[in-house]
Amino acid sequence: MRMRSLLPLPLGLVLCFLSCSSYAKPLIIAHRGASGYRPEHTLASYALGMEQGADYIEVDLVATGDGVLICRHDCEIGSTTDAEEKFPRKKRTVIIDGKKERGFFAQDFTLDEIKLLRTRERIPFRSTRFDGQFSIPTFEEILQLVEKYNKTSENKVGICPEIKHPVYHQKQGLPLEGRLLALLHKSGYQSADDLCVIQSFDAQSLKPRAKKTDLRLLQLLPPKLEESPLPFVPSDAQLKEISEYASLIGVHKKSIFADAALRGDNAPTELIARAKRQGCRTWIYTFRETPLSALFGASMEREIRRSARLGADGLITDFPDLVRRALAEEDPVDLQE
Repeated sequence: MRMRSLLPLPLGLVLCFLSCSSYAKPLIIAHRGASGYRPEHTLASYALGMEQGADYIEVDLVATGDGVLICRHDCEIGSTTDAEEKFPRKKRTVIIDGKKERGFFAQDFTLDEIKLLRTRERIPFRSTRFDGQFSIPTFEEILQLVEKYNKTSENKVGICPEIKHPVYHQKQGLPLEGRLLALLHKSGYQSADDLCVIQSFDAQSLKPRAKKTDLRLLQLLPPKLEESPLPFVPSDAQLKEISEYASLIGVHKKSIFADAALRGDNAPTELIARAKRQGCRTWIYTFRETPLSALFGASMEREIRRSARLGADGLITDFPDLVRRALAEEDPVDLQE
């Protein structure tokens, strides 16, 4: 490697490449399970994610009308189930977090009704061959699945529940936080040493939890702010404020690199290093292969390796097996000569 090719890069990154040929392997977090291979948020997706070597499984939580926590990415469940075919009269328009949505909402269903639904693939370019095969699991069923897996596996898997739309749930008289902590504590998740991380985009949902549990909290940060087209990169003051109640942050890939394609000449934002100085570990979302990846030159392997070299503590992915393979293979330095 010619030394002149390193000169435009930040000093910290240069020293990292010069001082070590390897990097500490980040944790692998299965995003909604192995959702690149099975319909998201199903027992099959979570089981496959664990089998593929994930260190944690990420679980989005909403509540049914009778107060049961179920695993869905949104309150609207029509896009991922056959709700319209089975309960057409439940379709309506609601406002969630200031945005008008029309569809089928978990809060209008009892758990018994939820269990009549079958899931389907949400993303158009992924396989639909598993559509109609799986039901929506409750969070308690996921906890039982993880417990069963950990009893027979040497590699223990953690759980990372996300509190979805907490303000909306509170307005519906269905607050999530107390229900979540009760189930986690009942399942033996009590301390910061346990394999459990609670996450949310809503700081007001997380902050009170810091006083009610010793479990680790992760503050999710948006890809960008509404008033700006640029990726959101928190300031040191913002990171310090977060560190007062959370020990981790979850950030979009664009917050780490200005260009999602991660070209060799694309300098990092140094967010990971700054977060570490404030006492926060960094998990990055979301690593996945898409039909557009090749068009924009965004190699998933390059994204993974460069993020790992910068010190990322966790990589959130739809493809746990591909991330594990990329981290295990020989580590080419993706710098332009």
